[in-house]
Amino acid sequence: MLMAVKFPLASNGARTPLPRNPLGFFPASIPSKPISLSLPLNNPNPHNCFCLKPYSSRLTLPHRRLPPIAALESDVPQSHHQGSETLSDSKRLEEWSSLTAKFSGAANVPFMLLQLPQIILNTRNLLAGNTTALLAVPWLGMLTGLLGNLSLLSYFAKKREKEAMVIQTLGVVTTFIVFAQLAIAGAMPLPYFVATSAVVSSGLLINFMNYFNVLHVQILKFWEDFITVGGFSVLPQVMWSTFVPFVPNSILPGITALVAALLAVALARAGKLPEKGVKFVGALSGWTATLLFMWMPVSQMWTNYLNPENIKGLSALTMFLALIGNGLVLPRALFIRDFMWFLGSGWAMLFYGYGNIVCLYCCNGVSREFFIAATACLFSWIGFFFWRDSVVYGFCSPLTSLKELLFG
Repeated sequence: MLMAVKFPLASNGARTPLPRNPLGFFPASIPSKPISLSLPLNNPNPHNCFCLKPYSSRLTLPHRRLPPIAALESDVPQSHHQGSETLSDSKRLEEWSSLTAKFSGAANVPFMLLQLPQIILNTRNLLAGNTTALLAVPWLGMLTGLLGNLSLLSYFAKKREKEAMVIQTLGVVTTFIVFAQLAIAGAMPLPYFVATSAVVSSGLLINFMNYFNVLHVQILKFWEDFITVGGFSVLPQVMWSTFVPFVPNSILPGITALVAALLAVALARAGKLPEKGVKFVGALSGWTATLLFMWMPVSQMWTNYLNPENIKGLSALTMFLALIGNGLVLPRALFIRDFMWFLGSGWAMLFYGYGNIVCLYCCNGVSREFFIAATACLFSWIGFFFWRDSVVYGFCSPLTSLKELLFG
């Protein structure tokens, strides 16, 4: 027998609905009007239905927790952790979801200020005529970060992650300002700066038109193919060029990757690849963007190693802001089990932010107190959000959250 029962659910406020609801069962913004649920009575399998137990104030909900997303499919928009067993568990998940979204939004502040100290330092050096100091900032390394920001902007626009889109946009704009300063100082060749300017303006326009659904689908496909080919071609060339003159100066890595990328995209568009091959090509842009973003600190630390006397041209505050900004988005990436996002931001936090602080400390660029405070903040924060995530999902160990993130 079925009994219809109406449950008035309280409104979740005027918050903007999340594009991907980590709770799955409830919508991100719960309607205020009553909804009707059919409750089978005397059902022999209570785990597959809603059931009201006598003399109990708890409403048991179905256990509908879908498997976490696989690490290699992070770019596919889909729901992640869905459902929990009780209303109290659902509320706890909802609260942690809301808090991680706020952390991600708060990361806009340090990211907005990320390049500001470097921009101010560059301006002072330019006004003083000390253009040599700007050579401490490797434009090739920053180019990988810029291209990574643009590609990740497309990635988050596709997944409708508004806070992450704003972060990537701020990264593009502030890095471009630094490029302009480097071009003025002659530290970046002018033709490369002009080409970078064209790509930046086009990328910002296309991605925001896509987010607001006013972009023609053919233009979007062309842009996706462009960033796939461009990112996959630039990555090996930049990695190779970083170590010149220790390796021969050659464009062979970039040309080889360009041919391979063009062939893969052409076969995918022509329908000549199997389903797994098409998915692989579709994921290339996101993963090459992450790897480009991850290469930026490698290039910076290699420059520090080769020219330790120029390390004073770096701003310790910039590196600390990078540590904070990337650290703030990690709880959100962990909560929704987005391995690609977690890997890129975690790498930037450890190697671009903290790694360069270590370099500055070794070269007496920062005080011992600053270094100890940065170290304590870093590891305390990592421990906190892993612990909190494991508590919310009822795991015995924070390592379980990491295991789900890596292996699904």
